[in-house]
Amino acid sequence: MAKYKLVLLRHGEGAWNKENRFCSWVDQKLSSDGIKEAQNCGKHLKALGFEFDLVFTSVLRRSIQTAWLILEEMGQEWVPIQSSWRLNERHYGALIGLNRAEMALNHGEEQVKIWRRSYDVTPPPITESHPYYEEIYNDRRYKCGDVSQDHLPKAESLKDVLDRLLPYWNEKIVPELKSGKMILISAHGNSSRALLKHVEGISDEDIINVTLPTGVPILLELDENLRPLGPHQFLGDQEAIQAAIKKVEDQGKVKSTEK
Repeated sequence: MAKYKLVLLRHGEGAWNKENRFCSWVDQKLSSDGIKEAQNCGKHLKALGFEFDLVFTSVLRRSIQTAWLILEEMGQEWVPIQSSWRLNERHYGALIGLNRAEMALNHGEEQVKIWRRSYDVTPPPITESHPYYEEIYNDRRYKCGDVSQDHLPKAESLKDVLDRLLPYWNEKIVPELKSGKMILISAHGNSSRALLKHVEGISDEDIINVTLPTGVPILLELDENLRPLGPHQFLGDQEAIQAAIKKVEDQGKVKSTEK
């Protein structure tokens, strides 16, 4: 029997998810479909009887908005939310804003898969000439974080994401879990993948094949040492979830009309 349970999810579909662009630290709202995904996620968690005591999000609005919508559907709007940049999406550096399918056409599908899914390959860093540089680094949310703006990343591998996430996991989230609280983490594709890699001990080679669809809750059941009692479970219609996973994987492929 599980000592601790944790629900983790990638936020609902964002505007740039819909456009198949690398969103990363650009602060996009949820798309209309993303709003529905978050609401359906809340309905499903309510039907399963989940009662949360604390929610963790990134400082990006698509993560926070997803948490709000879930809690509203569950009638648990009063549950406290804590936000940290350490749960942000991976920083894709110079790739931010680019279309994944067009990148696959120009650089090859395998290279795009390595940039998107590999563990320790870092994309080219963002520079001050990048069209979204000022928007990201002049944002006041990063002036009140736990590191100076000079020390914020300019590009990250998944390994880098895990390195900046682990202190927050160990110092903030784990103590709340061990106190008996039921935790929801509304994060992003790569911050969620990094956390799954750590908790489940997924190898550097196998993590490239872990794909998370938007708006689908993931249940982790853990023992007293926070070791998983089994593989993570996607909650919901499994056929629909597999179709959603394939949709995410296909984002990095050349469109059939372009081949």
